[in-house]
Amino acid sequence: MTDVNGNHLAKVRIKDLLLRAYIGIKEEEINNQQDVLINVALTYDATEAVNQNEISAALNYRTITKQIIHHVDGNRFALLERLTHEVLTIVMEHEAVKWAEVEIDKPHALRYAESVSVCLQAHR
Repeated sequence: MTDVNGNHLAKVRIKDLLLRAYIGIKEEEINNQQDVLINVALTYDATEAVNQNEISAALNYRTITKQIIHHVDGNRFALLERLTHEVLTIVMEHEAVKWAEVEIDKPHALRYAESVSVCLQAHR
């Protein structure tokens, strides 16, 4: 096998994390939980993970996912923009993360539309 040297910038995707939250400003939205679909993309330097082949050298995306679930599931948010910002903040709190993008869909938020989503990015 040919050895690939150099930096290994890994892109990790957490796809279609389906949670329920109180989100919105209308009375119906305030009183009833709704589905939200969360997608996260992030990059980190995976060189040590590649070289060591040890979990301790890798970014623990399971921990990030658990933090998102704990923060979102069953909680209240007035705006999709605020929820997206808070999830992005959780992701970026991990020092190894160099860049992240969070997109959150609110299914059936508009008549005739599959969903409405907000997407935010951050980098260091």
